[in-house]
Amino acid sequence: MKIGILRAGHSPEELTETLGNYDEMFEQLLGGNDFEFETFSVVDGEFPNGAGDADGWLITGSKHGAYEDHAWIPPLENLIREVHGTDKPMIGVCFGHQIIAQALGGKVEKFGGGWSVGRTEYTLDGKPVALNAWHQDQVVELPKDARVVGSSDFCANAMLAYGDNIWTVQAHPEFPAVFIDGLIKSRGKGVVPDAQLDAATATLPQPTDNADIAAHMAQFFKRKSRT
Repeated sequence: MKIGILRAGHSPEELTETLGNYDEMFEQLLGGNDFEFETFSVVDGEFPNGAGDADGWLITGSKHGAYEDHAWIPPLENLIREVHGTDKPMIGVCFGHQIIAQALGGKVEKFGGGWSVGRTEYTLDGKPVALNAWHQDQVVELPKDARVVGSSDFCANAMLAYGDNIWTVQAHPEFPAVFIDGLIKSRGKGVVPDAQLDAATATLPQPTDNADIAAHMAQFFKRKSRT
């Protein structure tokens, strides 16, 4: 099964050499599932010919906001709608979660409640899961066909599903603790309140459910490939 990764941003340069770019982190997260991967760096204007260029699609995170005025945002939204119309499986993570919601009629904005950074506890399908988060933007209005499958006290629309072919998550199952530590040091200072960065640093040794969410994502792709 071929997974097309739509890279919507780049990892900080100081972290890329040791931990990889966003697409490489997803390849590692989903490794061992007999997937073939091809990256399209949409943030740099590199797009597939259409939804048929892969069997399933994944949209990465980004430092950019879904609501920002970038030339690559409208064609990405068009591709999202095309993929949705073909019933191919698609997963969105953080920015991917947000841009899918926006493309399908929802609303994304810079959340007035501030940032979510570091290990965060959610409820997914009624069960607790812990994932690393790094975001201020949130989906604040749902598309008409979206349903909430995961949430936290801070982020009501943390995980969404659209029919049975789109699943999205606000947090980052691809981010290990060492990457969050790198973000705190490279992108956090002066942007996220120091007390919040300190609290996130303190949670770095605690385990997350990245592997469980990776398995969930892989099964989502595989299930749709058989239908």
